[in-house]
Formats: sequence, structure tokens, C-alpha cells
Amino acid sequence: MAFRAQIFADRRDAGRRLAAALEHLKDQAPVVLALPRGGVPVGFEVAKALKAPLDVLLVRKIGAPGHEELGVGAVVDGPEPQIVVNQEIAQHLGLTRAWIEEGAKRQLEEIERRRKLYLGDVPPVPLEGRTAVVVDDGIATGGTVHAALKALSRSSARRVVLAVPVAPPETIAQLKGETDEVVCLETPDPFMAVGIFYADFAQTGDEEVVRLLKEARAWAPASAANRPGGPEPRPSPRG
Repeated sequence: MAFRAQIFADRRDAGRRLAAALEHLKDQAPVVLALPRGGVPVGFEVAKALKAPLDVLLVRKIGAPGHEELGVGAVVDGPEPQIVVNQEIAQHLGLTRAWIEEGAKRQLEEIERRRKLYLGDVPPVPLEGRTAVVVDDGIATGGTVHAALKALSRSSARRVVLAVPVAPPETIAQLKGETDEVVCLETPDPFMAVGIFYADFAQTGDEEVVRLLKEARAWAPASAANRPGGPEPRPSPRG
């Protein structure tokens, strides 16, 4: 696809367009798992359209020294926190395992802060027998999403779907082997950065995340009562 900037007005616009491409999941008891913070406004619109519960998947990127946007790896919260490392980047920068583990520790502290802020005492939405739809506002290198999918591959979800508005074609090709389905609206080449494809890419604040999660609970009870259904799951490439 030829390069085009400012494809989406903002994250909510991207979410509404993404939701239209996910209509086929309505009968699969979907649960939308948004990656905070930018993925939450996108996920909100998807969950609203699918009448699905909205939850957050707490994953934090481990940034390179002096270049925080360059993902050396990522950490996923859980009983046994998982660290996923981009070995090629780590070796190129000469980063030690100890440095990466220290970076993961700092990110776990931020995950815990966000868990308390965003969720409080609200328990996570059960995934057993349901379709987990992982949503973000876009993907660059894919390190954070890779970690999220790795964590979900060990969950009780019936199927795992990755849904994003925009990502590089090579990254999408890599991630297709890690999930049951990938839905990506735009795969521009060259890619450069997620933000250039949004007219408004202002940072999503914690207050907006909390507000949207609270608002989404208005339709969550009805959707949570749905029983898993739909077609039988396809053989998973995740093994």
C-alpha cells in the first residue's frame, strides 16, 4: 500500500472503523482487551459495537537507553510475570540480562500502579470459552503485542484475535503465526510511526482510561451473561 498519512481522525474514529471489520465476532462471546493507554479509546468503540465486556491487558514496553520508543522487550503482568526480549536489538545495543530485568522491574511497578488505578477491586473479565480480542491504537515493532499474545496463549480463551487500525505489513506477517486471527485495517509501506496516521494523536490520560472503563461497565453485565457460541475454534497456530 502506498504511503498515506492521517488516515484516522483520532482513536475513537479508528475504533469505530475497526469495529465494523469485527462484526463477525459478535456471536463468539467476545471480550475486548485493550492495551493501555492508547488502545483503550479504540477498544471502547469496538466493545460498544460488539456489546462486549471491555477490560485492559497490562503490558509495558522496556525501552532502549535514551530511546524509550525503541522496544528492547516487554513485560506482561501475571502470577509469573513474563519478559519477552527482542534479542536482535538487545545484542546490538550490548544490553545485559541484568539491565533488562531491572527495566522489567520498573515496568512491573507501573503495571501495579495502573492496575489499582484502572481496575480497583473490579476483577478481570473471565476468558474461559470466549474470544479474546486484543486491541491497540497501532503497532510499530510489535514487541508489546508479542508479549500480550504470548501471555494469552496460556489463558483459557477459546480464540485470540488481534485487532488494530494500522501496522507495518512485515509486523502483521510476523504476528499472524502467534494468534488465531489478525484484523488490521491499514498496512502502509513505508510505515515510520503510528502517530502520523492520526490527525489527533494526543496522549491518552489515566482519567480518560478510568472513565471509559467505567462507562463500558454499563453494557458489560448483559454481555457477560452471554454463553460462548459460534463456530468451532480453528486449529490454533499458537500450538
